[in-house]
Amino acid sequence: MFAPDTLKNRVAFITGGAGDIGFEIAQTYGRLGARVVIASRNQTRLEEALSTLQQQGIEAAAIATDVRDADQVKRAIDQTVGRFGALDILVNNAAGNFHCPTAGLTPNGWKTVIDIDLNGTFYGCLAAYEHLKRSAHGGSIISIITMLGLTGWPGAAHAAAAKAGILSLSRTLAVEWGGDGIRVNTISPGPIGDTEGAKRMYLDTGRGDLERRKTALNRFGAKADVAHAAVYLASDMAGYVTGDNLVVDGGRWLKYVAA
Repeated sequence: MFAPDTLKNRVAFITGGAGDIGFEIAQTYGRLGARVVIASRNQTRLEEALSTLQQQGIEAAAIATDVRDADQVKRAIDQTVGRFGALDILVNNAAGNFHCPTAGLTPNGWKTVIDIDLNGTFYGCLAAYEHLKRSAHGGSIISIITMLGLTGWPGAAHAAAAKAGILSLSRTLAVEWGGDGIRVNTISPGPIGDTEGAKRMYLDTGRGDLERRKTALNRFGAKADVAHAAVYLASDMAGYVTGDNLVVDGGRWLKYVAA
């Protein structure tokens, strides 16, 4: 689909890079010529993911990072630049969520998700800014959100608020940092069938058929669909695209299906 050198000589830092969508993006970037650094709190998953990338011939590194800690994020991004000499792409993919009606949501539960999703994204952007300004290719920030952050997300008010905040932050930075050659965009995936989240939330609970019918295409998406969108936004093909939210949800946001 993409030329093998689409991301040649670019360096990408990907949070939540050891699992599901983040790892798919890392693999796809690497196959297209990028050097990738994956970050995750889970050391075991991180080492397994790194081993898989290296077995594919991808030049990669892994850094254990808790995105809730601004100092850890800055240190990881600085280490990335120290290892590969530059930073061209930041993918904010780390996320936390759990189902809970808002009336039963504790302040700690709220804070935990906001810290991972919204604050973690801000810390990543802030730490990457000076490096992205110096990118020979023009810097690119891509944050993974969801259209449910805009429409509302019953049972996940914390995640909905965080994702909506990331969209607003991204559009603000697109304007503030555009003059520095940094493009800032978001991707809104829909139900992605080959992820642990979809299995746990939809398939294991017997909601698979309903969730499929909620999409205009009447099917789940695949991790590769999101990764391809992330390639486009990081590449020269999207050189005049910033402040955008690329929806990859099979038309779910357009369709209403009664539960």
